[in-house]
Amino acid sequence: MMNGKRTNGSRPPSPASSPRTGRRGGRKGWLARPKAPGVERLLRAVLAALLRRRGILLLAPLLYVSAMLVFIGRWNLDSTPVRVGMPVLRRRPPPGAAYRSPQVFERLWPFMQADVNHSNALMTAWHQKERQRWKPCINKRLSHAELPPSNGFLIIEANGGLNQQRLSISDAVAVAGLLNATLVIPIFHLNSVWRDSSKFREIFDEEYFIETLKNHVRVVKELPQDMLKRFDYNISNIVNMRTKALSSKTYYLQKVLPKLLELGAVRIAPFSNRLAHSVSSNIQGLRCLTNYEALRFSQPIRLLAENMVDRMVKNSSMSGGKYVSVHLRFEEDMVAFSCCTYDGGKEEKREMDIARERSWRGKFRRHGRKINPEANRMDGRCPLTPLEVGMMLRGMGFDNTTSVYVASGKIYNAKKYMDPLRQLFPRLETKDTLASAEELAPFKGHSSRLAALDYTVCAHSEVFVTTQGGNFPHFMMGHRRYLYEGHSKTIKPDKRRLVLSFDNPNIRWDRFERNMQEMLHYSDLKGVALRKSNATLYTFPMPDCMCPQSEA
Repeated sequence: MMNGKRTNGSRPPSPASSPRTGRRGGRKGWLARPKAPGVERLLRAVLAALLRRRGILLLAPLLYVSAMLVFIGRWNLDSTPVRVGMPVLRRRPPPGAAYRSPQVFERLWPFMQADVNHSNALMTAWHQKERQRWKPCINKRLSHAELPPSNGFLIIEANGGLNQQRLSISDAVAVAGLLNATLVIPIFHLNSVWRDSSKFREIFDEEYFIETLKNHVRVVKELPQDMLKRFDYNISNIVNMRTKALSSKTYYLQKVLPKLLELGAVRIAPFSNRLAHSVSSNIQGLRCLTNYEALRFSQPIRLLAENMVDRMVKNSSMSGGKYVSVHLRFEEDMVAFSCCTYDGGKEEKREMDIARERSWRGKFRRHGRKINPEANRMDGRCPLTPLEVGMMLRGMGFDNTTSVYVASGKIYNAKKYMDPLRQLFPRLETKDTLASAEELAPFKGHSSRLAALDYTVCAHSEVFVTTQGGNFPHFMMGHRRYLYEGHSKTIKPDKRRLVLSFDNPNIRWDRFERNMQEMLHYSDLKGVALRKSNATLYTFPMPDCMCPQSEA
């Protein structure tokens, strides 16, 4: 080719070989790129095809922006710069890990105020089928044979709060029946946490207790003088049978009974959860009889508690005398023990550190002990705040005309945390608002007696809400099943799911409502439940204490 023209029959000359590569089949140079693998060759081909289409260049900026949005969505920009103009990238906590309920409330509050198009859930919460109804039938479980001569005296020491005491007393009656022993009215240990010096007769009706059990277990108020003399008038000289938790019937018959027959008296201290959940029917019957019938509160407690229930019913005239009760566990020690964080910042942390050290010296500072508030919240172990309880109930359909009774101790930072709940439910009562200072005066400083007031008001509510677990809600659910034909009528929220809604400031009201109403429906379905072998009849009284309505 000369001057840009090709000569006839000639071909264009081949370009000079690159100095970096040899000819086909020849030896490759030292910088030769190895042959691309199949996947890489395919990617190159796709990229080349795309680039041949010039329009793809117009989409490149959009693809870039989309990728950045996805990336930024997984991170937060901290407002504290390392140096000027250089913000810190901080990973957002996993869903449900942060306490953002106030932000969610701020978003949803206008919708709660406007949502007046449905009936109050108080009237429609429970849907128990006829075939699911149960009735108490304790007498069918008990032996009615005449009591044989006693094998000796059983002395137990009950510890803990009100419902821990109920458990110890009921189990003690069952063990006394098993051993054919005479039960001495239980001694209440002065607990370092509860700090209540009340005696049995100051919390429970002692005479009624003895009378109710007289055909099944002998009960005496104190050890007879001749027996005391045998032990130098010192109960601590009586051998203490340190039984293991959940001991079997066989253990008591083989280990405790021989000592009882030998010495005439035995002591078990402490006595809490010392009898297996599953024992013979007649022994279970004694547990039922004690907890659900014999343990009536003392007259002073009973009279004030009944007045408080009457006042709640009168305050609930707009809902036919029905009200909601909430067992709220947001006392300072509960918040501290949970190791959860809320929205109090450095001051909250300081107060919680002090509370933990005061009540559990060094426990939370041990080597290797890690406190992970985010994991605790996601795992559903954080106490619900009053605001969260209120939001949950409003989402379930309980409107602001609902009367709510809050059973609790002294709420942590009460004004800050209780005000939103009062905003949601203006008809809110506690024992301090429902009873006068004069009426409560005899009970002040006695946590078990105050808890007995709460227990009674909660037992008679149409809906009971448990927020944190513990003996109070477990016993309450069992007692309500016993009272209400087998249905606990209890809202027991799934807090692992609940925190996901509370940690979403962008959640829509209709979605929030749907989430809450699903939980209410689930609580309704689980209201009637039979005791399993590893569960306690104090929470699940069927079938040990109750029979199907058709058989009762």
